[in-house]
Amino acid sequence: MNIETSKTKPANKAQGVNEYERERVPDSKLKGIGSFVGMYAGEHAAGTEFVIGPLFVAHGVSAVELVIGLLIGNLLAVLSWALICAPIAVKNRITLYYQLEKICGSKLVNFYNIANGLMFCFLAGSMIAVSATAIGIPFNMKMPGLNDFYPNSISWILAVFFVGAIITVVAMRGYEMVAKVANIAAPWMILVFLSAGIAVLPELGVSSIGEFWSVAKEKIWVGATASDVSKFNFWHVTFFAWFANMAMHIGMADMSVLRYAKKWQYGFSSATGVYIGHYMAWIAAGILYSVVLIQIVPEGYTLAEYLPQVTSGDLPPVAPGPLAFNAAGLAGAICVVIAGWTTANPTIYRAGLAFQSIFPKQNRMQVTMIAGAVATIGAIFPALVMKLLDFVALYGLVLMPMGAVIFIDHYFMKKFNLHSNYAELAGIKFNAPAGIAWIVTLCICVGLNIFGGVEIFFLGLPGWFIAAILYIVSSKIAQKKQLVIN
Repeated sequence: MNIETSKTKPANKAQGVNEYERERVPDSKLKGIGSFVGMYAGEHAAGTEFVIGPLFVAHGVSAVELVIGLLIGNLLAVLSWALICAPIAVKNRITLYYQLEKICGSKLVNFYNIANGLMFCFLAGSMIAVSATAIGIPFNMKMPGLNDFYPNSISWILAVFFVGAIITVVAMRGYEMVAKVANIAAPWMILVFLSAGIAVLPELGVSSIGEFWSVAKEKIWVGATASDVSKFNFWHVTFFAWFANMAMHIGMADMSVLRYAKKWQYGFSSATGVYIGHYMAWIAAGILYSVVLIQIVPEGYTLAEYLPQVTSGDLPPVAPGPLAFNAAGLAGAICVVIAGWTTANPTIYRAGLAFQSIFPKQNRMQVTMIAGAVATIGAIFPALVMKLLDFVALYGLVLMPMGAVIFIDHYFMKKFNLHSNYAELAGIKFNAPAGIAWIVTLCICVGLNIFGGVEIFFLGLPGWFIAAILYIVSSKIAQKKQLVIN
């Protein structure tokens, strides 16, 4: 064994913020379940929920498809965190990036970390943009439309830079600060999400609980779309809910935060995030958007009759700040700002870890600052938010194959008489089987999408198994050709 990275002195110890980027988290630094309950609730009850919820309305999901699809899809997501990601994170207690370096080698993992860090930066950028829509309300800022790609005003750029700066400062302080902000903000944000959705129900004609379901089917999730908008069904909802955070659970990115958990069962705390943020909040946000949407419907038409006669350019903008402000006033606008912060904080934190692993001698706070700057620049472009469903599916798909590699390497290599952590053991910088599993899987998925017509939302499940099989088969071939390691 000729790798010395495990002896590398943590870059941030001198600055008093040691994130154990290249060593196991010590037992004295492990955290109770409260830290994870708060972090997941804060991260997934986010400003982006004000975008995703309306997009389900715009894509013509019916009420039954939404309620049942979210129930099943979010359950599958929680099980993926608890049964796939958390046990490996708690067993090894190292970051995703250091684990991949042991498996893949430093050269290959650098390519992955660049992709990983950039994807997380752009995801954080979408959250920064969401918060910016609320910051701009007092200044009567023009909000981006569904088809806007470039920034439409100087005020939008200034709002984005203001929010991005604050979020970056918090992320630079490390995991403890990220968790602390989430724990403080999460309970209040959840109440605002819920109260905002309830507050506007009378505008839709709901005066009692018994009236909600009929109104939901007739005025909110009506199963119709604008003429140029694709139609979603139960399977879109289920797979999107499951794989909205694919990179974090089956892609193993949350190894970097769950390594602090005292027990692997803390992975079930993700339920506080998805069933509040990806169930209740998506439903509430859809209700808010439908209130705006029905205002453009001409008299004598129902929403289901009117939508097929217009294009997406005729629809109201999906601007989270104004949606929440119209429903809950100042509290709603503040909720959007803070919800964006609490989600972007851990996302930029993860991006900083990815970039820091490429330059291990560099200070993590400095590379996190760079990650925050990249995220902020990305947030200037509204398309990052308006195409959020597609982007979330894409970033998960890009990072997912390496999660399969980690899973197979942890549980199955010995069963096939193969060596785990092979790059570290063999002293190589590029483990070809891991590279094959990543790149070939992505190529196959792209082919299934372009030539097979398989939508991006459905590629994660077959892609994970393709990556796992490719890694096992190619490792069998590669490790036979190299010297046996004692």
